[in-house]
Amino acid sequence: MKRILLGDCAYLMLAMALLSCQPSGPAEDELTQEIDQIFEDWNQPDRPGGSIGVMKDGEIIYAKGHGMASLEHDIKNSANTKYNIASVSKQFTAYAMLLLESQGKLSVDDEIHKFFPELADFGNDITIRHMVHHTSGFRSLHALLIMAGWRGSDRRTNEDLLRFMQNQKELNFEPGAEYLYCNTGYILMAEIVEKVTGQDFITWMDENVFEPLGMDDTYVEADYTAIVPNNAHSYNYARDENAYRFSVPYWGYIGSGNIHTTIFDLLKWQQHINNPPTNHADMIAKMFNKGVLNSGDTLNYAYGININEDYKGERTWGHGGSIGGFRASIVSIPEQNLNVVVLTNHSNAGAGGKAYAVIDAVLDKEPTAPRERNSDRDEPIYLPITSTIAGSYYSPELETTYRLEYSSKDSVEIYHSRHGSGWLKMTAPDTLNATAPYAIRRITFVREDGTITGLRASNGRVRNMWFEKGE
Repeated sequence: MKRILLGDCAYLMLAMALLSCQPSGPAEDELTQEIDQIFEDWNQPDRPGGSIGVMKDGEIIYAKGHGMASLEHDIKNSANTKYNIASVSKQFTAYAMLLLESQGKLSVDDEIHKFFPELADFGNDITIRHMVHHTSGFRSLHALLIMAGWRGSDRRTNEDLLRFMQNQKELNFEPGAEYLYCNTGYILMAEIVEKVTGQDFITWMDENVFEPLGMDDTYVEADYTAIVPNNAHSYNYARDENAYRFSVPYWGYIGSGNIHTTIFDLLKWQQHINNPPTNHADMIAKMFNKGVLNSGDTLNYAYGININEDYKGERTWGHGGSIGGFRASIVSIPEQNLNVVVLTNHSNAGAGGKAYAVIDAVLDKEPTAPRERNSDRDEPIYLPITSTIAGSYYSPELETTYRLEYSSKDSVEIYHSRHGSGWLKMTAPDTLNATAPYAIRRITFVREDGTITGLRASNGRVRNMWFEKGE
């Protein structure tokens, strides 16, 4: 039997509000039409779309599905359709850390070797707090595995990350020195939940977070092959073919993503955070504690949520998410008692921009003008390349090899057995940059007595990975 531990009568009022999802007056009818207009491009019979939920002053004033949940089976999205919310999941994992801390089972200032003694000594303490705020310096899961030779369609799990983490000897930067978005920390936090509770993360989240909040249509999914009723399929639009294609979220990791849910359950969640029951008020207040760097600078990132102190005069909190063709955006303005949820199964749907367009409509604010793209870019200057860079380069941390082939005085071919070939040009002495997207974007050679002994490779969320040059 599911437990209800909400404590305050506000949650009974919320439940009643969730039963009345249609606008009730002329002003609301006008607003409904305005929000419909924002999602007009979704509301087509031959394309994916999404679901939108808006709550104002504790009442749902808009809840609709637009477009198709399944193009192949001609099933429409509805207000009750489930979506993978990707990185919006992070706030639930951060909440789990705070809940366990309130129970005395851990501290967010615990050092990670308390839970993972098998990891290398990185020379500096790394805490749960660092991982929450993306300041740990860890290399991020996807960038790490891509550099190791994994393709986007390869299934990846928490166990895969843990195996690679045991080989890591270096960080991107000193813990607390910078902010760099990192899925690795949130996956490790899911593992911490299991270590301190003795339960698997999926069951613990269901019993301790989703069930108590009445989020009956929410669950953590580690198996993307599972069949769960009322889930949308996700799609990409192939412009060159003028057709939609399946965009399967192959990844099976948990903690940093892969929660499935509905707009109604997320509205309940936003209400819980904005109007917490008395017994959780102090704990939930910590969700808004922003990260602070070693320099003393304060981040806009708190516990799995971004905080904007001035969106057109309003303080907002929220997060976005992206996996496969799913996109998610939730935004809340507590002072206005306004919650907005936008979920979509179309990768080019612009969920984040539409969520803020809804806010503008509800609060009668001036619409945000589209950003102008600056196409004026200086042409890069390339330096001549010598054949001494050619050779095989092996990374002990990734257990993989890349080969560099001297092609001409201004270009180098880089090759990996799973990624194929890419092309690099020299933009500074001993520095190569990719001319198109590739698993490695930048290479800096390391020399001893003028001879190249290896290189440092970077691709955004992995920096300066060591590769030693072979004979």
